[in-house]
Amino acid sequence: MEIVRRYRVLFVCIGNACRSQMAEAFARKHASDVIEPSSCGIRPCEMIAPSTREFMLEKGIDLDGCTPKGFDTTGFDYDLIVNMSGFELPRTVRARILTWPVEDPYWVGDRRHREIRDELENRVKVLADELRKSLIRFDTPDVREAQ
Repeated sequence: MEIVRRYRVLFVCIGNACRSQMAEAFARKHASDVIEPSSCGIRPCEMIAPSTREFMLEKGIDLDGCTPKGFDTTGFDYDLIVNMSGFELPRTVRARILTWPVEDPYWVGDRRHREIRDELENRVKVLADELRKSLIRFDTPDVREAQ
């Protein structure tokens, strides 16, 4: 039996109200064998967007009990940080950073919000496959942008 390492992955967006919450939830659903996920926002909102909650329920994922968090709660002790915020992270971050250029669904219509949700689900699945195959190197600190 092959033992797969679980990587501590932090998903970051602006408010931790949409993208990073969805990515964390998809990682729990599709990649719990290889990803130990968390999420936060660089400026956390007061609540998860109601449309995000609704559209995740369509995928069978209930975000009840989830609340926006900031770095003061999560810290930076991760193997990998997936940055979707569009901003540079603090220089104190020592983890490998992967940048995902994912549109913020907070201000878009329902159809586009669902498309972004589905894009995140696919990205998380690809990330999990890469981690399972050890295609991401953790010995280089440079930022890698994934399409």
